[in-house]
Amino acid sequence: MKSLKIWRRITRTYLTRSVISELEQRGLVSQISQPKNKLIESLDAGTKIKLYCGVDPTARSIHLGNLVPMMILLHFYVRGHDIVNIIGGATGQVGDPSGRTTARNEMMQQERINNVNNINLQLKRFFQNGKAYYLRKQSDQSTEFGTHFIRNNLDWWKDVKMLDFLANYGKHIRIQQMLSRDSVTSRLSATSNSKTDGLGFNEFTYQILQAYDFYHLYSKEDVNVQVGGNDQWGNIVAGIDLIQRLSSKDNVPLAEKDKKLGPYGITVPLLTTANGTKFGKSAGNAIFIDPKMNTPFDLYQFFYNTLDEDTEKFLKIFTLLPEEEIKNISEKHALNRSSHLGQSILAKEVTELIHGPQEAHNAEYVSNALFRYTGDEAVDGETLINTLSHTGILQNGLKQWDLLEVLAQIAKLSRTQARKRIEQGSVSVGLQRGNVITKNISSDQWSNHLISNRLLILRLGKQKVYSIVME
Repeated sequence: MKSLKIWRRITRTYLTRSVISELEQRGLVSQISQPKNKLIESLDAGTKIKLYCGVDPTARSIHLGNLVPMMILLHFYVRGHDIVNIIGGATGQVGDPSGRTTARNEMMQQERINNVNNINLQLKRFFQNGKAYYLRKQSDQSTEFGTHFIRNNLDWWKDVKMLDFLANYGKHIRIQQMLSRDSVTSRLSATSNSKTDGLGFNEFTYQILQAYDFYHLYSKEDVNVQVGGNDQWGNIVAGIDLIQRLSSKDNVPLAEKDKKLGPYGITVPLLTTANGTKFGKSAGNAIFIDPKMNTPFDLYQFFYNTLDEDTEKFLKIFTLLPEEEIKNISEKHALNRSSHLGQSILAKEVTELIHGPQEAHNAEYVSNALFRYTGDEAVDGETLINTLSHTGILQNGLKQWDLLEVLAQIAKLSRTQARKRIEQGSVSVGLQRGNVITKNISSDQWSNHLISNRLLILRLGKQKVYSIVME
């Protein structure tokens, strides 16, 4: 009963605090376009707004870097504001130069269409899961959520003719401003240093396409705010500028004329770790939310291995846990960092948010069994096998294989490499790390090393762990 009262109190604190203040406290806001005070005043007065964030289908899945601006949308969504996701079926054909020193690889049309469809389903699932996650975390079941929309910008771009676009909109676009965008100047600067093959006209005009997207949504669907990464600031400002130019034929802004809130931009900081590593697909270390690309267990392990210095930061960014609870977790974590309390909660919360409570439970159960087993806990072999199967990391082997063959088939080592690893003492079997194998295990000796006479846990060094059902 006491914990329920505490949760009700922190829920009220979350809902009564200004959403902008909440986002800033969580480190989710980098820049807000002016006049910022008018936006805050409108929100505090109870004005419901509509926000959008776009993502281009450059891969079959969005990744954690893409989710940072989505978390801003989620915070607005649970407070009753409408949100829109734009999937760039059109802009994805052109390529955004922001944050890049080279042009993107060309993608086949069918692949792009498949990516659009996959991302559409992922975004629907993310906000459905986010809604359910929020309801599980707070006591007031009467919360009024906003409405979530998904749009493909190809729907309005496919019928636009180039000459018509230039005639109607070209005169409102200033080349000087286009040249001054960071995404352009950085590429031109890199080109002058012979580091790239230059900036194509398609990429140069990307900001015009994104600007028109904002204008279309503002004028046709009453979208007030565009949300994006910090590297999107120039594109967002281009959209605000285009809206203002097109909406004020008599120097009277449309927002003022129609008595509605004008266009705004909010950017999130680019996500980095304490050691300076960048999150994102182009950095080569992306964690995708598609469970076929990165399983819920992969996601759990990624966040469980978060640096101590980043744990509180990521709890604020990737969960809806209230500030008071995050502070309490951080204080307990600081008293005994070796317990990994903060990372455990972070990993489970993010996995639950993205994949649901059952997948979070399975990932936690398997992670504890494989990496934190002390020998004191009772482990049911069949339960562990079933859970491993659900996490997607269970592999199949044959009891007729000896250990060298298992290492060859599962770890993809040659028999010579496998024999060397065994001799070096870097191969162990079973739940306990100390069970190091120093010689080959023949096919008739597996009964001493299998859990429930079926499951082999094989470790290679400190990090590589394989779960294998031996039939």
